[in-house]
Amino acid sequence: MSSGSKKVIIAALIGNSLISVTKFMAASMTGSSAMLSEGIHSLVDTGNQILLLYGLKQAAKPADEKFPFGHGKEIYFWSFVVSILIFAVGSGISIYEGIHHILHPAELKDPTINYIVLGLALLFEGAALFFAVSEFKKVKGDLGYFQAVKRGKDPALFVVLFEDSAAMIGLLVALVGIALAQYTGNAVFDGMASVVIGLILGATAIWLAVETKGLLIGESADPDTIAGIKKIVSSRVSVEYVNEVLTLHMGPNYILVTLSIEFNDNIKVEKLENLIHILTEEIKGEYPDVKRVFIEAENRETV
Repeated sequence: MSSGSKKVIIAALIGNSLISVTKFMAASMTGSSAMLSEGIHSLVDTGNQILLLYGLKQAAKPADEKFPFGHGKEIYFWSFVVSILIFAVGSGISIYEGIHHILHPAELKDPTINYIVLGLALLFEGAALFFAVSEFKKVKGDLGYFQAVKRGKDPALFVVLFEDSAAMIGLLVALVGIALAQYTGNAVFDGMASVVIGLILGATAIWLAVETKGLLIGESADPDTIAGIKKIVSSRVSVEYVNEVLTLHMGPNYILVTLSIEFNDNIKVEKLENLIHILTEEIKGEYPDVKRVFIEAENRETV
């Protein structure tokens, strides 16, 4: 289990829990569609964080007879479920509510409470986003944010990052919509803000679904890791040729490696067994996320 991921999720869970109730209260008191959408947004995010924590707990379960490579992919499954919930519940309800409010606009009551709640929400969401970005910086290294997300294998971390970013944008949209509705006296702006919030959530959900789909199906390790493993194996005198380096992420911190190697024809069985053991230990030592290594001795012409 990634402790950094768990901290980020808990921070986001606390933030969303603190503001979801106040958003619903403000929506009921003022009749704001945008505020109602924001309440739904925070409620969905709270549920998502609970699912991610559950996914992390399940992923940490040890391997057993039925799941010999562990349960690491649980976090990939639950991250995909989160993206579906954001799209179906958060985006769908927000767009529906916004369209309903546009077709049947209702005059906003004193929106002061909305501004107070949105201000507090920006504070809490901003703190959660800052924490998520700080943790993401620790793992992204020199990569850019988009490249790090593409190559990242811990969806719990970037799911929260996406959620918090979408939340901040949604809050600003709600603020503008409510302000325009108050200034112009036209409640349609409030409904339009709700639709925009729904579209933001929909775009976020689609992006998350695309990023987690590959992990769920089975992505390889990053190219640098694959090249490094090949270099370790190729450096041995008894290795004639490395036919294949196949890798698979069974979880954020679990890489399965299968190697097809053509060894020197003159190598004895005892020496071959010892070399395979040495190569396995070297690979695991250099790349701690590699948990299992399978090596096949094959002539390159037969692969």
